[in-house]
Amino acid sequence: MKNKYILIPLKRNQAQIFINKYHRHHKASIGDIFRIGLCFENKLIGVIMVGRPVSRRVDDGLTVEVNRCCVLEGYKNGCSLLYGAAARIAKNLGYKKIVTYTLDFESGATMRAVGWQLDHEVRGQKWDQPSRAREKKSSYQNVNKFRWSKIFHNHEINLPDLISELENKKETNQLRLF
Repeated sequence: MKNKYILIPLKRNQAQIFINKYHRHHKASIGDIFRIGLCFENKLIGVIMVGRPVSRRVDDGLTVEVNRCCVLEGYKNGCSLLYGAAARIAKNLGYKKIVTYTLDFESGATMRAVGWQLDHEVRGQKWDQPSRAREKKSSYQNVNKFRWSKIFHNHEINLPDLISELENKKETNQLRLF
């Protein structure tokens, strides 16, 4: 029988340990919404972490971002499996869109293979500004990047308005006990 890849749920600290040990150029994200592990022959060979978009311009409450994806060398199609699974989960959770970034010297072949579209070119920049000091966490911060996205639906939902309406609505159907 041919060995197959298996997707598994992971705890955040398990994903962080794997990424901190094996990712080529970044440490693990501090927070996320969900994460998935990829196993082969009872060995963890890949991890993907999905969270809120880092960019405030992209964080509309209906978009999630693949913050980290890491697969050990030699496991063909591992990244594609993780990106595909992450997109399906995000869609099933009701998100409108999922995004991720590749460095400008990376081919983007995995993103095209799983049906993501090139969305935007992002100029690399320092995170440290006079108005807000930030620790340099990667030598790739100044590298230009490409944003890729997969849109699940184009429904015009204004999440802040929906939440505001819920917060301002008075409960009229409550059962009075006294």
